[in-house]
Amino acid sequence: MKKMVCILAAVCAFCVPLVRAAGSSAVDVRTNVRVPMRDGVELSANVFVPKAEGAFPVILMRTPYGKGDEKMGEGVFYAQRGYVFVSQDCRGRGQSAGGWEPFLNEASDGIDTHRWVLEQPWCNGKIGTTGGSYVGYTQWAPAPEAGDYLKAMAPVVPLVDPYRDVAYCDGAFNLAMLMGWGTMVAYGPGEAVSIAGWKQEDWQRAYGTLPLRQWDTVIGRRVEYLRQWVMHTEFDGYWQARTTITRADEIAAPIFAVGGWYDIFAKSTLEHVNTVRRTAKSAVAREHAHALMGPWTHGISWDGKVGQLDFGKQSVINLRDLQAEWFDRWLKDADNGVDDWPAFRVFVMGENTWRDEAAWPLERTQYVPYYFHSATSANGASGDGTLNAQSPGDEPADTFVYDPEHPVPTLGGCNLMHCPAGPYDQRMAALRKDVLVYTSEKLPKPLEVTGPVKVVLYAATTARDTDWTAKLVDVHPDGKAYNLCDGIVRARYRNAGAPPSLLEPDTCYRYEIDLWVTSNVFLKGHRVRVEISSSNFPRFDRNPNSGLAFGTDTQLNKATQTVYHDTARPSHILLPVIP
Repeated sequence: MKKMVCILAAVCAFCVPLVRAAGSSAVDVRTNVRVPMRDGVELSANVFVPKAEGAFPVILMRTPYGKGDEKMGEGVFYAQRGYVFVSQDCRGRGQSAGGWEPFLNEASDGIDTHRWVLEQPWCNGKIGTTGGSYVGYTQWAPAPEAGDYLKAMAPVVPLVDPYRDVAYCDGAFNLAMLMGWGTMVAYGPGEAVSIAGWKQEDWQRAYGTLPLRQWDTVIGRRVEYLRQWVMHTEFDGYWQARTTITRADEIAAPIFAVGGWYDIFAKSTLEHVNTVRRTAKSAVAREHAHALMGPWTHGISWDGKVGQLDFGKQSVINLRDLQAEWFDRWLKDADNGVDDWPAFRVFVMGENTWRDEAAWPLERTQYVPYYFHSATSANGASGDGTLNAQSPGDEPADTFVYDPEHPVPTLGGCNLMHCPAGPYDQRMAALRKDVLVYTSEKLPKPLEVTGPVKVVLYAATTARDTDWTAKLVDVHPDGKAYNLCDGIVRARYRNAGAPPSLLEPDTCYRYEIDLWVTSNVFLKGHRVRVEISSSNFPRFDRNPNSGLAFGTDTQLNKATQTVYHDTARPSHILLPVIP
């Protein structure tokens, strides 16, 4: 797979670039074409048609961010390549009629748009779909119901399941993303925007609003779906009506998904491709669901620089060329080598190289526990917390006070809105006494960690409910400590698949904290670090430690947290080590 000069895959929040290009005499552009939906609402589309005889395969993009104009670069590019390109405003956005509500209508509107496309004289009966982030969702949502005409999908940093990918992470609410992005898309064309001119500190204050169910009061207008997102904490009928991932086995189209290790959808990109590879009834879909994972945030780096690290020019790809090859194969039957693409292509950080793999997790993975240790106190990097592969003996527990009035700030990671995204030096967080730090000795040889990562934590709290966070960090020889992946679990949701249940204070429970995924070589002389705490704000909401119904708290309470690491309660991180 070629590695060439990069183009931007996705920018801002859930955006897809609408690159402008000089008009072409070889392209017929039809703007604001009205596309009827089953309920009579008409959506607006721009259609780029090659000026040539006959019918053509069609590439469709449905977006809430503006479909562009007659000089949209993607439209001109594909029309010049012999495709019809259709760019459509989602319902209630841009020039499309109807009411906008995220996630609700994309499956049905997508299918209705497919059917309209198939009826047009310029369509030869083959459709492909493209776009990133939410525009990845507009591809996935109708895919289970699409017929054999849907020949290929090319989602980039895609949202797939609104509940698990967007709203809740093991019970914790994705605060900055849901409220930040949800507010951004709540305004239509020509509306007065109350948040215009807000600075970072304004957003930080807004994210501290209580009760959370009335968060929209800070923007001066009621946004019903923001309130609904807070009220529906379970995967109930509300969320079930907004996802089709439970029907992934019905997807018949080949999929080429692109994601990033520091993207807000890092875990789900791999997870959903794997679901199709494992469950699809269509042999073509099973064999040709692919994922490419790079060292990126919510978009592809132009120059290899992400967060505070530089992964080099070798991390840069030409996404447009790759997608063009993909569509040429499945929409034009080109014999161009796409059939031989690997199931998974991953960028291994640290070594900063690409590698092709047949499965995810890698078939040769060895899951190795690294245990937490301390003699008196692991509080902060100046404490005595250590990390190694030796099981703990009779060791004292570590304690800290979690004060939601002063949460641990989000310093990098898989973020999207109003939080730094990507790898950042974690030393400021490691100075805090409410962060337990467990660090290995310097490595005598490289250690590769590629795959899903989790922490098994034995812990108690004085509260009826609280949060536990964990972070995997690569400590460089100069002392800088860069985050790789992290996770959170809300205590009442500690039993996956079971109804939430509150805690007995001062009672030890076993927790599993999903740190999502990574691929990194800890180089010789580096150290492996794990940080444990109870907050990561504003990426996640602050747990008030009360045990009350989510979103109803008007005050915050301190909690004393205890983490055990002894023979009977061996807290550890489980690393996917590659021999």
